[in-house]
Amino acid sequence: MTSPLRKSVVSVPVDHRSSYRPFVSRREELGVISTAERAPHIPKLALENVCLSYATNSHSRLVALKNINLEVQPGEFVCIVGPSGCGKSTLLHLIAGLHHQSSGNVLVDNTPAQGPGTDRILIFQELGLFPWLTVAQNVEFGMRMKGIAKPQREANVHDYLRLVHLHQFKDSYIHQLSGGMRQRVALARALATEPDVLLMDEPFAALDAQTRDLLHDELERIWAETRRTIVFVTHNVREAVRLGDRVILLTFRPGQVKHEYRIDLPRPRHLEDVQVAGSAREILNDLREEINKSIEEEYGLEANA
Repeated sequence: MTSPLRKSVVSVPVDHRSSYRPFVSRREELGVISTAERAPHIPKLALENVCLSYATNSHSRLVALKNINLEVQPGEFVCIVGPSGCGKSTLLHLIAGLHHQSSGNVLVDNTPAQGPGTDRILIFQELGLFPWLTVAQNVEFGMRMKGIAKPQREANVHDYLRLVHLHQFKDSYIHQLSGGMRQRVALARALATEPDVLLMDEPFAALDAQTRDLLHDELERIWAETRRTIVFVTHNVREAVRLGDRVILLTFRPGQVKHEYRIDLPRPRHLEDVQVAGSAREILNDLREEINKSIEEEYGLEANA
């Protein structure tokens, strides 16, 4: 039996989304499509020998990321896994432009990223929703900051709240929503600014299993309809296999790309699928080696303290 998991293969993902009805964005309605969207062979994101180090309180330098080389194609869903402290979230911050690498290049559409940009939106685990604003006002917030005209903002709020199945809650406040609904508000707010890239930092980690499973389905549907590029960080290997076209495994500090896994499984997938579980087990075997390194270093430091 042929394994659905292929290690260290980098290629344009097979499009499993032909059965979905596409969501037409305002940019597409107006014909505003980037050069990279017309030419899929140009990576949406490219990291070239990216390194990051910083000074510690002991006046030494800690190398957090080392020689990261990675390409993400337009419309691809890439998941990043690795042991705690390997630099997964830091890598998202570099792509988002919130931090700057010590060396190497971060390219967006073959152009060096110069700080934060509305073409890349980072969704934090904490979400950052404003409790004094309604659901609709939260979704509208980013568009107001961009100076988008009110009629366009209202149209986008309507479209994206329908996309995440929250239109009937548009006048509700955040404290009146469940955890899963708040996640969908954050997703709608990010999508409403129509970024090319969604960067998601463990967005479902704090949710119960049932809600997380439902949001997996929602995120996959929204990704298929909007055709956004997604880079998704998670500690949950099975979640990564459930969602990703590829899974990138980082080593323990300094974080480096240890392996890339191409997930050749049909969509939609489910966490309980035998093939999903089998593929996750293979990745977890490689990940466990890096987890052991992190444990050895932690206990080694304690023993020498």
